[in-house]
Amino acid sequence: MESDHKFLEFLIKSIVDNPEDVKVERKVDEMGVLLLLHVNPKDMGNVIGKQGQTAKAIRSLLRIVGIKNNARVNLKIEEPEGSERAERPAHAGHERGVTEQVIDDIKDL
Repeated sequence: MESDHKFLEFLIKSIVDNPEDVKVERKVDEMGVLLLLHVNPKDMGNVIGKQGQTAKAIRSLLRIVGIKNNARVNLKIEEPEGSERAERPAHAGHERGVTEQVIDDIKDL
């Protein structure tokens, strides 16, 4: 399993309510690396975020991981039927802890 695959899986499992349903497929072609993300329909709101901001941040982090590994990494979020894009209530201090952990993990790659 490549570092981009492991990183995405760790990151997504950290922000969803159903981590056991997270599946990441990795495909490589002449355009680079494509990561296909599958999550529980109830977790789509957590992954996409308000106005797509969470998904955008995840894509930015994956680009950084890709640059470190001399690869172009793209993310495709597979939207399951019945997905919910409702905003998840923020837990005090929760997001900061996850962000700090992700930054530490990037440093370790």
